[in-house]
Amino acid sequence: MDNSIDLIASLGVVPVIAIERVSDAVPLADALLEGGLPVAEITFRTQAAADVLAAIRDARPELCIGAGTILDKESLDRAIQSGARFALAPGYDPEIVDAAKSATLPFCPGIMTPTDLTLATAHGVRLAKFFPAGVAGGPKALCGIAAPFAHLDVRFIPTGGVTQATIGEWLAVRHVVAVGGTWIAKTEDIREGRFADISRNAAEAVKAAKEALEKRA
Repeated sequence: MDNSIDLIASLGVVPVIAIERVSDAVPLADALLEGGLPVAEITFRTQAAADVLAAIRDARPELCIGAGTILDKESLDRAIQSGARFALAPGYDPEIVDAAKSATLPFCPGIMTPTDLTLATAHGVRLAKFFPAGVAGGPKALCGIAAPFAHLDVRFIPTGGVTQATIGEWLAVRHVVAVGGTWIAKTEDIREGRFADISRNAAEAVKAAKEALEKRA
């Protein structure tokens, strides 16, 4: 069984990345690895996403790559073919959940409300993306939404509005596996070749997440 979710849980943070050029794939991977963050969610918000996944898979297999913004089965199939070891979506679609399960790909659909979570858990989902986490009300909102489902042992990856400064607040919530962060490797930083900045952001995020998880233990 793929251990990508265990790796993500041990790190406490996943960089959420929209990358525009395949030529930036390996430099990006190297920057994350140098920062001690061996995982990346490559979002399907750009045309290059699948090719970026494949490039990293082939050149830097030590980086655990996943696919984000999976909105349809075609994108899911492309992600799997390109080497994605996990996938996430902003919302809940039972057809995509079933397709990912059939492919034995760890998949994290998005929820924002108790209704979303009711539908997802009824379909067997036990790992969900809380999105958009900031707009939805932050850690207190997630605690309130998740409380009636505590007996189901549902876990969450909050994404959207999480920052370096709020990592600790999110990871203090015991049913949060990890946070997703767009600040670590911004599209404009990749476009401008600021990979040293990305390495530094990754290292700072890993440090903050580690400290938060140790406090929670």
